Amino acid sequence: MSEDVRLVAWVRGHVQGVGFRWFTRAKALEIGGLRGFALNLGDGRVQVVAEGPRDRCERLLEWLRAGDTPGRVDGVTEIWDTPRGGYDGFAIR
Repeated sequence: MSEDVRLVAWVRGHVQGVGFRWFTRAKALEIGGLRGFALNLGDGRVQVVAEGPRDRCERLLEWLRAGDTPGRVDGVTEIWDTPRGGYDGFAIR
């Protein structure tokens, strides 16, 4: 099992009003072992915060970039950090 990390990703494109957050939560639950949330931002992006094993966070990030998402992803910017905790499952905010 890999170390626990915190992934914060900002997804640009046509990602609001298309079920993007719901599908992101479903994918995080499918991967398993991830806690965090997906949140619509005022500028049209979606922020995804995921904490858990690095390999599982990387799988979620790959999925965000793969284009197998609702809407249209034009780009994803991410940062990696140490987990902060405090999340109960994976939520839509």
